[in-house]
Amino acid sequence: MAEIVMAKNAGFCFGVRRATETVERLLATRKGAGQYTCILGKLIHNPGYNAFLAEQGAKIIGEQEIDGYFDLAQKGADVCIVIRTHGIVRPVEEKLKQYAAACPRFTYCDCTCPYVKKIHKIAADHAEPTDGFLLIGAPDHPEVLSIMSYAGENSVVCENAEQLESILLEKKETFDGCMTLHMAAQTTQKLSEWKKCQKIIKKVYTNSKIFDTICGVTENRQTEAESISAASDGMIVIGGRDSSNTGKLFEVCKKHCPHTTLWVEDASEIDRSVLAQCTKIGITAGASTPDRIIEEVKKTMTEQENFAQLLESSMKTLNTGDTVVGVVTYVSNNEIHLDLGAKATGVITYDQITDDPSVKLTEMFKLGDEVEGFVIKVSDLDGIATLSKKRVDADKNREKVLATVDSGETLEGKVIEAVRGGVIVSVDSVHVFVPASMTGVPKDGDLHSIVGTNQKIKVIEVKGNRAYGSIRAVQREERKAKEAAFWAEIEEGKVYEGPVKSLTSYGAFVDLGGVDGMVHVSELSWKRIKNPAEVVKVGDVIRVFVKSVDKEAKRISLGYKTEDTDPWFIFNNQYQIGDVANVKIVSIMPFGAFAEIVDGVDGLIHISQIADRKLGTPAEVLEVGQMVDAKIVDINNETKKVSLSIRALLETEEEVEVEIVEEAAEEVADAE
Repeated sequence: MAEIVMAKNAGFCFGVRRATETVERLLATRKGAGQYTCILGKLIHNPGYNAFLAEQGAKIIGEQEIDGYFDLAQKGADVCIVIRTHGIVRPVEEKLKQYAAACPRFTYCDCTCPYVKKIHKIAADHAEPTDGFLLIGAPDHPEVLSIMSYAGENSVVCENAEQLESILLEKKETFDGCMTLHMAAQTTQKLSEWKKCQKIIKKVYTNSKIFDTICGVTENRQTEAESISAASDGMIVIGGRDSSNTGKLFEVCKKHCPHTTLWVEDASEIDRSVLAQCTKIGITAGASTPDRIIEEVKKTMTEQENFAQLLESSMKTLNTGDTVVGVVTYVSNNEIHLDLGAKATGVITYDQITDDPSVKLTEMFKLGDEVEGFVIKVSDLDGIATLSKKRVDADKNREKVLATVDSGETLEGKVIEAVRGGVIVSVDSVHVFVPASMTGVPKDGDLHSIVGTNQKIKVIEVKGNRAYGSIRAVQREERKAKEAAFWAEIEEGKVYEGPVKSLTSYGAFVDLGGVDGMVHVSELSWKRIKNPAEVVKVGDVIRVFVKSVDKEAKRISLGYKTEDTDPWFIFNNQYQIGDVANVKIVSIMPFGAFAEIVDGVDGLIHISQIADRKLGTPAEVLEVGQMVDAKIVDINNETKKVSLSIRALLETEEEVEVEIVEEAAEEVADAE
């Protein structure tokens, strides 16, 4: 049995432990309805632990989802956003601060590692145009992205010493113009690489300022891993596949044990065949590895088993070209790993699973799923078999897709690429070429406009290994079916809503759902109009009814104006003889004045009914645009004419005044 050496500096560091304890405490106290605990990205690089948090109610969200949760908080939900140890970019943190100030139900908890916060401050303090800033780290790592959001314009990320030398040459003019060049490192940066970078920068820029920002725990962990791996003939490095510090540990250990260093996320991934001949095995773990997983690995390795016998009894041989079935043991956004019951672990990368860039492997697969793959390559040295699920799917689906040439069946696929002369549609992983003329995109239109969309197609021809399809053929069939259904259901009096497609001098054409009908200019308004544009414009959605239909000639006559909109109908519902209306003088004639009562209905105020005295012309007291009160003295519904009188109102006022005077006189007489 091999000797097991356990690293002392393994597992959660201070920052990670602080973050996990904080989140677990939040979840324990926030279990009611309408309470949301959201983590911006995965809290740590450990799928098992993140799954545990999800079971407890934590939601892992992206930056683009913050606005949605803020809306929930404004509606009464209790929302807490957790910033993980890597930190977040400055604009997002500012947004969280603003939202928290604006809504008391929206809070955030900053679990950024103190070491990372320190680098944020260094970057911000040296962001002036006269400063230069270099960060040694992985450009796409969340921690690096957050740090660089605080840096100034003269700032660059370098992944290693080799890249640093290139950057210093490329940016020589920029950095030479800086008063001081500052350099820091990602907290989990490999120590040996950091030392190389320091040596380079000191040689080129003697006035540079170097900040030692590698986490002390990380440094101790790497130093210890170096020592243990140098004295062992096998190593197990425990941590998430996307953990930067675990990756650095793996590199350190592999330097001394190139063929017998395993990177596992938990005990189930230990490939005992790799360690079968080892006599001394070291175990270390990244900063995101929970204690329980470290203990499980340690326990597994201390069990007395004969690795050689297990190897002989359970392992099978793999060959290129085989089709095999494996069980999913690991899923990330980039690849999945399969237990094939062989010496090699099956690996299927994203591009060998799907062509759809929107697919998330973490949603497509779960641990324990069985997946069939085609063996592309086997590397006994690395213990990896490269597989293709897409190849298996394509072989299975190709016959099914090609058979539709004869059946005429409609298929559905996703447009994955615009190429010269057309687009490629993926139908169940089978590529079908659709010529530009058959895409439904107008001539000289942009084929990229349909990339990423799902489309229904028909396979119309197969030449050799290439399948040709048509989107237009399906669109044409659907359009014909839609039109047939429309003509079968249309009838006089039926009401439709549709957009105005075009205007002519004699009417407006309205889309009723794939079929156009016309509203004659005389049907658009109760008032006399010269052009349809006076009432509607292209794009307006209007409500119309069928006046008549000729199914043989495919013609539809539509009505738009209704009794409800008839000005005379509106007038009669509002006024009657004897009512007083506030009217607008619209024209003056020698015999009187015409006044608008409601839109579309005018009344005549005869010259004799304008004033209580004789007038030579109505213009003596009235002018166009003037608003006056007038009494409705007559309504002729047959001729649709209205007679108005201002004088009637004046006489009434005089009579009232006379009555008041007479009553006053009587009161005076009684008093005497």
